[in-house]
Amino acid sequence: MTLDPTVISIAAFFGVTGLIMTAYLLFREFDSSSVEDRLDILAGRKSRTSESEQVTKEALVREGVDGFSGLLSRIADRFEALKLLFVQADSPIRPETFLLISIGCALAGVTIAIVARSPLPLYPVAGLATGIMPLIWLLWRRKRRFKKFASQLPDAMELIARALRSGHSLASGLKVVVDEMPDPISTEFNAVYEEQNLGIPIEQALKNVFNRMPNMDYKFFATAVAIQRQSGGDLAEILDKIGHIIRERFKIMGQVQALTGEGRISGIVLMALPIALFFAVWHMNPDYVMLLFTDELGRKMVAVAAVLQILGAVAIKKIIAIKI
Repeated sequence: MTLDPTVISIAAFFGVTGLIMTAYLLFREFDSSSVEDRLDILAGRKSRTSESEQVTKEALVREGVDGFSGLLSRIADRFEALKLLFVQADSPIRPETFLLISIGCALAGVTIAIVARSPLPLYPVAGLATGIMPLIWLLWRRKRRFKKFASQLPDAMELIARALRSGHSLASGLKVVVDEMPDPISTEFNAVYEEQNLGIPIEQALKNVFNRMPNMDYKFFATAVAIQRQSGGDLAEILDKIGHIIRERFKIMGQVQALTGEGRISGIVLMALPIALFFAVWHMNPDYVMLLFTDELGRKMVAVAAVLQILGAVAIKKIIAIKI
């Protein structure tokens, strides 16, 4: 009796995932002695030696309920880039909750594929397609926040320059931006204002914002402030020039977007057309399409097609992405 290679692939995927999770649970830091001491206290075999060692059954139950959430939180802590992504997107969802939502979306996609009686090889595809939807939402939220921050930057430069000309300090100019402008630039500049109030050098506080908002125009502003603090100069004039350059760059970017619109639409059509044709042919004649998954040559053709699709998307993106 021969098994379907697709079934073997799915079983191998779940098996490897289970092994990874088991290895993590075995080798993660776990204080087993403290757990044994608490069990001895509850059983009466050991007395409480200090107030800090007192344990109640309610506390253990609460720890058991929060255990899975804590495990997800520790897993999320391993990925610093993922945590930074949540900070940059100003996400209202915690990383462990986000992971649960992603798993739920993946299971929902597999369930939909089962209910729709899709071919077995499409189950992992459906799970992956729906499982990455929360990540796509997070990336979209971060991109929208970056874009809004960039559009607010020229006005912020002008406000700070006017505050400097009227005799205020740089910190007061930052406070004007916080009070007069909306999120996200008010939130980020408020972090700078609070950090410098706590004694952090303003150059370092501005650099911390760049880690959360990697905008090149903002980097010019932070560099100008650092140079002015060391060697002096007319910071207000520099900020006016930076604001003017940003506005001119926006004009050029608008022209580039208009000129490359045809290429972007062509890329979307070329990427979506093979997938749409696949589902159309599968709806009309499923047996004809299933040869791509049941036959060895068909599986190779699918793999080559996927690689060529990715290469085509990268090539089109390189053509239409013009740096200014």
